[in-house]
Amino acid sequence: MTDGSAGSGAATADIVFAADAYERLLGHARDGAPAEVCGVLGGTTGEDDAGERRVDAALPVENVADRPRTRYELDPAEQLERIEAIETEGGDVVGFYHSHPTGPANPSATDSAQATWPGASFVIVDLRDERVGAWRWTGETFAAETVRVARD
Repeated sequence: MTDGSAGSGAATADIVFAADAYERLLGHARDGAPAEVCGVLGGTTGEDDAGERRVDAALPVENVADRPRTRYELDPAEQLERIEAIETEGGDVVGFYHSHPTGPANPSATDSAQATWPGASFVIVDLRDERVGAWRWTGETFAAETVRVARD
């Protein structure tokens, strides 16, 4: 677990992963290497007293990018299925994740150029040292978030 630091904004708040969701995220990244993997994060986005967002589910989505070793693109139909599943269970879409098999765990220029969903968290797994970084997309830039894992 790590602190994200994109250099393009101050830390906004914590994103807290349930331990099983965090392990699933890392496992998906490991299993998919050397290609980038991607998916949707479900949980709660309601800002509590600590300003934390919680991820209870990391749901894989097929990467349909034309160059999956260096790019990711969520399969649109599968992405919609995952979002609907989260919402049907009463959860919120917290954000999205993908891996950078050769690092780093911060957003690339391509990630910034293709970012959508203002207010969503974008989580990146760097497999070199299994570092996980997170950033909240403001609509214009990424603001770093602190990643924590709840071990309860």
